[in-house]
Amino acid sequence: MSRHVIFLVPGFFGFSNLGGITYFHHVSEALQEEFISRGHSAEVVAVSTFPTGSIRRRTARLVEQMAAHSEPDQAIHLVGHSTGGLDTRLMTTPNVDLPCSVDVEPLARRVESVVTVATPHLGTPIASLFNSFFGQNLLWALSLGTIYTLRFGRLPLRALFELMGLVTRIDRRLGLENTILEQFYRELFSDFGVERGTEIREFLDHIREDRSVIGQLTPGSIDLFNASTNNRRSVRYGCVVTRASGVSLRTTASLKLDVYSHASHVLFRLLQGLTARNGHFFDLHPEQENLLEESYGDAPSCRSNDGVVPTLAQIWGKLIHVTRADHLDVCGHFRDPIHDPPHVDWFISGSGFSRPDFEALWSDVAEFLLK
Repeated sequence: MSRHVIFLVPGFFGFSNLGGITYFHHVSEALQEEFISRGHSAEVVAVSTFPTGSIRRRTARLVEQMAAHSEPDQAIHLVGHSTGGLDTRLMTTPNVDLPCSVDVEPLARRVESVVTVATPHLGTPIASLFNSFFGQNLLWALSLGTIYTLRFGRLPLRALFELMGLVTRIDRRLGLENTILEQFYRELFSDFGVERGTEIREFLDHIREDRSVIGQLTPGSIDLFNASTNNRRSVRYGCVVTRASGVSLRTTASLKLDVYSHASHVLFRLLQGLTARNGHFFDLHPEQENLLEESYGDAPSCRSNDGVVPTLAQIWGKLIHVTRADHLDVCGHFRDPIHDPPHVDWFISGSGFSRPDFEALWSDVAEFLLK
């Protein structure tokens, strides 16, 4: 039995394995290899949680799985991506009250480190959009589109344009929203087959039934979350910060004449623009400012983001790793056609994130966990 157990906590979509798609793609293997190279071994557990349930409900599920998949003499490490990072912070808050039958405090005392990856510690403006009536349908469509892309490599071109119509609300202005949604769902589900299609429908139904976390991720609501959560003194907290590139002629030229690539890139830019709205002031320590500027070549502004979360909203604890990546690159969903099986990109962000970047990131995370 390994002395270390690492729990990988997913973000927004909350699945560990769905229809053959893993949320943390090759992250388990990367961490295990890094631990072995340092003379240690680790069990890695991918947590399955509620896709868009409340942070408190998601954290209760995390605690239950920690109790089921760890032994009393194992040191626990938590790694949370996106919303999953908030779950890890709530779990380690001293004397937290959670809706579960497990005694939280003994487990929390065994946690040695928490790493948050691209986590909205100060909220994200895009949550306000998803919290609207229109945003509910958009969130559902983006979820299905993401699952399809990670499974098959790319959306059908017509479906991609339909999704762009939903993001820009063109369909709403033309009175075609329901028609386009129905076409989008029907076209994508037909490719999954009956068994996987049913599993994915059930997963997406959870998103429709419980979207409590969406309202909690707005900058205003997260302020209350931060006021009610405290760091545990015995736990080391670190973060991985992501930032996607802005509009670049080099990126546009690299897409050549591929219509799909250009459309996917435009869709990502639309999401990036929505995330850049209503910029807030972020108070950083001088050493944090220097490290960000050194890593990126310039200081990120309040509008800088990875397509989902503002870059400056991701800082909590020690800056472990700073990278130019979109929101899902860091989970292993970046373009790498040479790898077996091939890695595919979420949307074409132009981040330039590659396998050496992926390996360097998780090497730094492993180093922090073992310190």
